Amino acid sequence: MKIGQADERALLEGMVDIQREEIGGILEHLDDEEARRKLVPSLTTPLGLVKHATFVEKVWFHARVAGVSRQEIGLPDTVDESFVLDPEDTVASIRAAYEAACEHSREVAATHELDEEFDWHGNQVTLRFIYVHMIQELARHAGHGDILVEQVQAARTA
Repeated sequence: MKIGQADERALLEGMVDIQREEIGGILEHLDDEEARRKLVPSLTTPLGLVKHATFVEKVWFHARVAGVSRQEIGLPDTVDESFVLDPEDTVASIRAAYEAACEHSREVAATHELDEEFDWHGNQVTLRFIYVHMIQELARHAGHGDILVEQVQAARTA
């Protein structure tokens, strides 16, 4: 079935997966040094973006939807901390962690209905809302990643 002809759930899952692939693609043609390169004043680096996307998957699906505490999952306390790179972080290790987080997110979401509600800072949101939020969050960061990769590639020829 084509994504444009899918039912609502398949459409939402398919669109999230498209954005997940875009995030994973940020690191596709970068070496470890390039992926760590700081090109903007914020903590955002290509490698940090993918690490942050792993954090986002875990916050929404592993913690909120699955009901596992952030402490058990080992999530940092703040969003900014999710961009911080450890010395042992590499393109391969961050990509593997991201792919594993996405797979676990798919497994968690598959056991819940679109109308099921979850707590979000004292408000109730549906799984449907979470899918739409993830689509926009990942798309925004994929765009950031495209720009950073373009800067890295331009520096190669300069």
